[in-house]
Amino acid sequence: MRPVSWARWATCALAISICVPALAEHHRSVADCTNFNQADKGETAVEFTIRNACTVPVDCSISWQVVCAPDAPKRRSHHPGAAKLSLSAQNASQTTEANAAICGDDSWAIQAIQWRCEPNKE
Repeated sequence: MRPVSWARWATCALAISICVPALAEHHRSVADCTNFNQADKGETAVEFTIRNACTVPVDCSISWQVVCAPDAPKRRSHHPGAAKLSLSAQNASQTTEANAAICGDDSWAIQAIQWRCEPNKE
């Protein structure tokens, strides 16, 4: 009787090892196939890039705040920024820029960066 029990267990284990990865692939999220990068651009800007590696078109949004004089409570000011990007093709990428020129000669920081992508509904 032991060989039959072992054979059943082995068959179940094989079935699970085949089915579970297939189910996991089926429920893949857009977050798994999009990526975000940021890089300094000159003295007063930061460039944001989103790349779509999904097989479906995606719509993305990015938001941020330019903070002028972040270390000076009396002069500190916040300037929100946002952009919407539509990436239709697989391996497409788009770029937008957060510019701190509004701060003039004052120090600045880019804070509260958030990005999100979702499948295009069209």
